[in-house]
Parts: sequence; structure tokens; C-alpha cells
Amino acid sequence: MSDTSQTPYTPAEAAFAARVSKEAGAEAVFVFAYNLTFDNAYTDGLAAIAGSALYCAPSPDSALEKLDVPAGAEFRYVQSVGCASIEYESEGAAAELLRTDMRHARAFQNAVMLLRALSEGRTVSAEPSVSRTRCPKCGRPFPRGGGTVCPHCVDRKKLLRRLWPFAKPSLKPLLVAVLLFFAVSALDVLMPVLNRILIDDYINKPGAPTSGFFAVIAAIAAVLFSSALFSIIRSVLMVKTGNKIIVRVREAVYAKVQQLSLAGITRHTAGDLITRITNDTKVMRDFVVDTTVDLIQMLLLFVSVVGVLFAMDWVLTLMILIPMPLVMLIFYACRRRMNLLYRKQWQSESAVNTLLHDVFSGIRVVKVFGTEKREEERFDKAARRVADISQKNETTWNLLMPLANFLMGIGEYAVLLFVGAKVIEGEMTLGALSQFLTYVGMLYGPIRWAAFIPRRLTHAMTSMAKIFELLDEEPDIRDLPEACEDEICGNIEFDNVSFGYNDYEYVLKNISLRIENGEMIGVVGRSGVGKSTMINLIMRLYDVNRGVLRIDGRDIRSYSQHALRERIGVVLQETYLFKGTIYSNIAYARPGCGFEDVLRASRLANAHQFVMKQPDAYDSIVGEQGHTLSGGERQRVAIARAVLRDPRILILDEATAALDTETEKLIQDAINSLTQGRTTIAIAHRLSTLRNATRLVVLEKGSIEESGTHEELMQRHGRYYGLVMAQRQMSKMIRK
Repeated sequence: MSDTSQTPYTPAEAAFAARVSKEAGAEAVFVFAYNLTFDNAYTDGLAAIAGSALYCAPSPDSALEKLDVPAGAEFRYVQSVGCASIEYESEGAAAELLRTDMRHARAFQNAVMLLRALSEGRTVSAEPSVSRTRCPKCGRPFPRGGGTVCPHCVDRKKLLRRLWPFAKPSLKPLLVAVLLFFAVSALDVLMPVLNRILIDDYINKPGAPTSGFFAVIAAIAAVLFSSALFSIIRSVLMVKTGNKIIVRVREAVYAKVQQLSLAGITRHTAGDLITRITNDTKVMRDFVVDTTVDLIQMLLLFVSVVGVLFAMDWVLTLMILIPMPLVMLIFYACRRRMNLLYRKQWQSESAVNTLLHDVFSGIRVVKVFGTEKREEERFDKAARRVADISQKNETTWNLLMPLANFLMGIGEYAVLLFVGAKVIEGEMTLGALSQFLTYVGMLYGPIRWAAFIPRRLTHAMTSMAKIFELLDEEPDIRDLPEACEDEICGNIEFDNVSFGYNDYEYVLKNISLRIENGEMIGVVGRSGVGKSTMINLIMRLYDVNRGVLRIDGRDIRSYSQHALRERIGVVLQETYLFKGTIYSNIAYARPGCGFEDVLRASRLANAHQFVMKQPDAYDSIVGEQGHTLSGGERQRVAIARAVLRDPRILILDEATAALDTETEKLIQDAINSLTQGRTTIAIAHRLSTLRNATRLVVLEKGSIEESGTHEELMQRHGRYYGLVMAQRQMSKMIRK
């Protein structure tokens, strides 16, 4: 089935899709609206992509206009103040195709993605390239404006079946627990029988033999002891089993996060991921261990007690069961409201986790700007939202439970009325009365427990849906089945490469560059021109949208990600150190290395002297994100980490940005020796640090504007010359 049939179009859009499909002889894969003319007058325009063409009409009933998409055509999404447009360029001719206000901006972005795919000769469909904000089944918006799981349409049976792989390894202890439940339930059903015998045959019967009395007492004690023993064993068993299950789930979720590409991870907030790995997995564990197993026990107890009660008096048993359908109906009628409230509570709790993560990670910024009060107010607002939603949840629940208890109480008091009359009339003994009322209480236990099922099920389904949504997320970067782990020499080639973090907006455009093994290439240009994007592609944190990136003459995608990154050393612009010792942070680049290796790398990076001045030298704790070290010290630890890697390709992204002039000279000397025999790509705003580069590449607006040595580019008086002159002028102003 095509995507169009699943997409929740408006009636007008659906009719337009059918009209375009008939005209094109191919199904419309994407239909969208636009509402501005080129004079910025409002209109009710519709557009659709079908076959290899774009069809549009200023109004649903006007004539269709067709644009065939030629190979190699360039489509751009352009955003202006209050409006957005789709622009088209082919064979040197450019034109604006459609315009809209910001209400349809997302649709325009998706349309540009599909049109680009058509111009590149790729088959297009609205899945998975088109980002959706609404469920294709019911049309409701996804939570937080995006995602793949609709909480209204999620298949609960499917979610429950997917629990099996996590519970299967613990099947034996779970079966033992079920057997213990059988035993406990049998003992619970036996207790009222012993009580009836004790009352009727001994307590209420003067002259009864004391030996029999003590025998019954001993039997009751044995039943109580056995029930307690079995319950303790079952509880210990379930705690161990539950912990094993939650470890499996957390390991699976964490491993999935590690497998996601950088783009995939950044689509989630840190608080969202933490909530899924910690809170949601615990809810899932509680459901498997507590709710599911308790359900088995309650069903056993319910069936056993109902069977005994029917044997004793089927009329009274039916009277007891009459309120049950009404109670279940009340909870069923309120399930949608409870589902909605629990989903809102999940989202608000995730928002609080995200807020806390942001504030604690950026606590220095908070302190520097003195915004503690503002952050307190932000947290108070978020916490109050959680409290308000939680209060609505609890209020709804606390309104339902007394009503359910009242209805069940009616049945209990009706039974008490009838059996009490039977005792008074001599038709039932006191022991039988005690037995019957005990069974009634035992029967209402599972019924009251069942009343909690909608609440627990809703909570569990919400968490499980979020977990499985993450586990089902496909990585943007995947190894090919035949991916190799061969050694690399370090030859790099960009062959007409274009890339954008959003498919509708390229950051790099038609980049062609060849870097030979052992060369040091300096990449320069203004902020935002794509310098860091180039090294992201070399590390394969993203895949190119167009063209080919080759390592040693082979498509970079033919290498496994692990093998490729194992041979690349990186010093990023934003230095990150893990909480731990200086030694562990340097050794992170090469697990299993010796102390001498770390020492050598530290000396090469000019880090050894400052490390030895620390209280515990290499065993000194660097603190959260290395905050106990200065910026220059953190940078030198990062350089030492890259040195220890002994890579074939070295990437330096502003590697000396946080260093003073004296230290920069020492680091530059170390880098110069380090780059010998290695392919090096260096990014720097301080152009003086790139004088020793084999070649310099100047980027402007995502394209290579100039390339050559420092001397060659200075003689051309082009973009690079202008950057150098600007920096020299700034240096003179600073010295003055």
C-alpha cells in the first residue's frame, strides 16, 4: 500500500491526490498545501508529487500546472521573515515555484527532500524520508510533535508479546513462582475450611475432644507457616528475576542508543533518553514481575473461591458477582481519560529530567550570569506541571475507587443480610457463616485488585511504547553486510559531495577534494561554512547526501564504522573529559595500553608537567566534564588522548584554541612531529597555526572557493588573503 492511502489528508487534499494520480498515471506520494501567491496574497493552493513531476493548483478546482523534474535540477527550501518558498534551478535558470506562510513550512521542507531525490534519479515515497507530525492511522499529532508511536493506536497485544524475549531467559524461576502461587492459593482456600471445622466441631460444641481441637489448631498453624514460607521464597525469587529482567531491558536500550547515529541521538533530549533507560525500564520490570505474576495469583484465587462458593450456595454467589460488570464498565468508560493523563504525566516528567540535565550540565553558565532565581522559577513551573497532572491522575482514580468499593460493598451487605437470616433460622452454622464470609472477602480481593489493572496497564503501556519506539528506531548510519575492517593508509577523496543536516538544506555543496596520505590540509573559512561538517563526514558521523566520499579509493561506507573510527584520532573544538582520573581519560583512546604509553603521549602533548603538579598526578580526579582543569589543560589531555590513538588520520578541530601563546608554540611543535606520516585535517580560525599545512582549503557558502599553499593564496589576494589581513589588523589593534 502506498503511503498516500495511510496519510491523514483533509478531504480537499485527498480529492486533489486522486485527481493528480489520475492525471499522472502514478500515485501521488506526497500532497501538501501552500497559501501565498508571489505577491503575498492569500490563496488555497495545493501541490502534489507524482511520478517524476510536481503538480500544483492555486485552488482545488483550478487547472493543474505541471513541472517535470529534470535530472540534476537543484531544489532549495528558502525561509524568509514570516514565509517560506521552494526555489528551483536548472541549466542556469532559477525560479521560485511555491510560497507559503510558516504554517506549511514543514510540508515544504519534506517536498524539497522528495524533489531532490527525484532529480537524483531515486525512487521516492513519503516513508521514511518524510518527517511526520501526525499518526498516519488516526491523524492525531505525535507526542512532542514527532515520533513513530501513536499512543492512541499502539497495539497493546503486540507490546505484551514483545516482552517475551526479555522474560524468556527467566522462564524457569517464573514457572517456579507460578507453582508457588498455586500452593499459596490452595492454602488460602483451605484456611476457611479449617476455621469452620474449628468453630462448628470444637468451639461451638461443648464436650468436644481436646485432642481434635489441638490437631485443628496445629493444622492451621502449619498452613499459616507454609503459606508464609512459600510467600517469602516467591518474593525473593521474583526480586532476583525482576532485577535480571530490568538489566536486560536497560542493556538493550543503552546498546541501541550507542548504535544510533549522531543525528539519531540528537533527535532526542538527554532527559528523554535518561527517562527511558531508568524510569521506563523500571515500570516495565514492575509490570512483568509484579502485575503479570500477581494477575496469575489473583486469577487462581478468584477461580478457586468462585468454585467453592458455587458449591456452597450458587444463588448467593451470583448475588456477590452482580456488581462486577458495573464496576468494570465504569473503569472501561474512564480508560481514555486515564490514558491521556498518564501520557501527559510521562511527557512532563521527561521535561523535568531534561531541564535538570541542562541546568546541571551548564551550572557554570547559571552561576556566571546569576540566573539561579530564574532557573528556580523554571524548575518550579515544570515541577508544578508534573504535580498538577499527577493530582488529576490521583483525583480521577480516587473518585473511581470509592464508587467501585461502594458497589462491591452493596453485594457484601446483601450477602450478609441473607446468610445472617439463615444463621438465625438455623439453616447455617456459625462456622459455615465464617467460612462463607471469608470466601466473600477473598473473592472481593481479586476484584478490587483488578480495578487497579487499567491504571497499571496504562502506565506500563506508555513506558513500553516509548522503550520499543527507541528499540525500533533505525540507525541513519549502518554498516553494509560486506563491510571490511582493512587497514587504511589515509588517502581521502571528496567526489562532488553535497550534504545537509536537513535534507532540504545543504551545508556542503559539490565538494571535490583529494587529500594524499601524509598531507596536512588546513580548512579555513568563516563560521558556519561547513568546516566541522567536513570532518564529521570523514569520521562517518553522517553519510553524504550526494556524491561519494572515499578512503584509500574505496567508498567510506565499505568500511565498518568501528574499524574506520579506530584509525582516526580527533581533538574536537569542544573538549570533553569523562569524570574520572587524568590517566583514564588519556587511556580512553586505547584500552589496555600501558602506563609508559600514556606517559609518552602526555609528554608529546606537553601535558606531563601540569599533570605532575596535580595532587595525585595521573590519578587526580578531573571532576564533571573536567571542570577541575583549565581550558588549556583539558585541551592538552585531549591532544594526549589523540596521540595515544596513533591514528592514520588525525583531525584537529581548533586544537589550540584554548591555549595561551607560549603553550600554543609547544603544542604546535608537538603536533608538527605528530603529523609526520599521517594524513591531517586541521581547522583553525587562527590562521597562523596553519602555516605549515601542505595545502589550505578555503570554504565559502559550503563550497571550495580557494585551494593552495599559504604563499600561493596570499599572492592571489582572494578570500584567504582577506582573512589573513583582517586577523593581522585585529592583532595590531589588540597590541595597541
